Amino acid sequence: MLPRCCILIICLLNTLSLPVYASVNLTLPHQHPDPEAVVKELHRRVNVSLSRREMLSNTQEKDQVSCLTGNPIDDCWRCDPNWAANRQHLADCGIGFGRNALGGKGGPIYVVTDSSDPDPDNLKPGTLRDAVSQTGPLWITFSGDMLIKLKHPLMVTSFKTIDGRGANVQITGGGCVSIEHVTNVIVHNINIHHCVPANSDGDGLHIFGSTNIWVDHCTLSDCADGLIDCTEGSTAITISNNYFFHHDKVMLLGHSDDYVADRGMQVTVAFNRFGEGLSQRMPRCRFGNFHVVNNDYTGWDMYAVGGSASPTINSQGNRYIAPSNPNNKEVTMRLDAESKEWAAWNWRTEGDVMVNGAFFVPSGDGLDAQYAMASSLAPKSADFIDQLTLNSGVMLANGGIGVGISSPTSGTGGISGGGSGGGTTVPNTPGGTYGGIQGGTYGDPTGLDGYYGMIFGSSASTLQASYQTCIILSALMILILSILLTDYAVFWPCHPYNC
Repeated sequence: MLPRCCILIICLLNTLSLPVYASVNLTLPHQHPDPEAVVKELHRRVNVSLSRREMLSNTQEKDQVSCLTGNPIDDCWRCDPNWAANRQHLADCGIGFGRNALGGKGGPIYVVTDSSDPDPDNLKPGTLRDAVSQTGPLWITFSGDMLIKLKHPLMVTSFKTIDGRGANVQITGGGCVSIEHVTNVIVHNINIHHCVPANSDGDGLHIFGSTNIWVDHCTLSDCADGLIDCTEGSTAITISNNYFFHHDKVMLLGHSDDYVADRGMQVTVAFNRFGEGLSQRMPRCRFGNFHVVNNDYTGWDMYAVGGSASPTINSQGNRYIAPSNPNNKEVTMRLDAESKEWAAWNWRTEGDVMVNGAFFVPSGDGLDAQYAMASSLAPKSADFIDQLTLNSGVMLANGGIGVGISSPTSGTGGISGGGSGGGTTVPNTPGGTYGGIQGGTYGDPTGLDGYYGMIFGSSASTLQASYQTCIILSALMILILSILLTDYAVFWPCHPYNC
């Protein structure tokens, strides 16, 4: 019979082997089925974290740290706590093809104090119509919240800035904002909605034969025709940081397939959020060169980006979230042309993120040289879309943002700046949530703790259960071994060396 010390040694070795079982167990609970995806996600989150830390490390003031988003326009002026005392600095923050728009820079400040809309032939001091009709540079602000119901199109003259920062300014009614045959106009932080025809088509904002125009941080919805139309030779235009929702024909860039003067049109569409209830034309382009960069598309009924008459469309760093309708997954649409014709049009997708089955049909020869006239700024990674479009649309004086978007507080709101608490569920995206860095918070910029938890589960309870199982198995092994050794002693005589 084996000595009892052998039995004790066997039991001891079995007990010591428990940590080994745990260490060599290659089938961890909740193990991710695609390890390569884990590595890619880790790299993405680390890159996002490092980028944000770099931005924060370059800033000294706490207020500035809290406001940085990576959006070059907003970071240019919003991080200055005294921006209201230096409003005209906004004109230095432009990007894209419309970056040289001066607006009313260098001119006096005109404060609108009266929300009424007088007859265009009988101007009333203190009204917006009086302000935009003045000659020379003028920087127009508002004394407080206003709902301006237009009776006629608001004709804006050259070198004007309509600056709605610090107030909730809404423009509605007949014709809305018309920028015709002028130059150097900035429209900023205005809510334009429910515009109807009045000696006009009823566009929210119509840019006609004009140059050096910048439309930034406006909210546009529910107009009779387009929300923004740029036609008849207009060029050097930037449309940025706007929020569009509840509309059919969102944005027209180019007058008609016969208006060849639009060949010189150059428009940047950047950092916008195309929200709920939109159908088509985001934008619809003709002839010219169009840079569609770092926008967030949350769906469409017909298509997102379309055109005719051989426009050049450079789509970079956008996020396209297709609708649920299986027949409307394509981002693009060529109009009024057979495939043998549009196959030569220069349309490309570069660095775009396609979600929920979205797909972009490129065309042309794909050479970079073909897109030189349609490149207006360096695109950022589509991973930063939530930060870049964090404050799209009108920003209210209390720190909120305009109609259709909730205030961007942590974990809530239409576009959240981090965390997984708020937002809309987006199919086929890591983590399944929309808004911010999925799974992370500002306290944990990378969100890695939550991600590892998703991969490996909660280790405490699992390891405890495994340990208990091993103890039970060990007891059973000891019992079986004891029985076998007893049988061995009964059926075999003692050997002289161990009796």
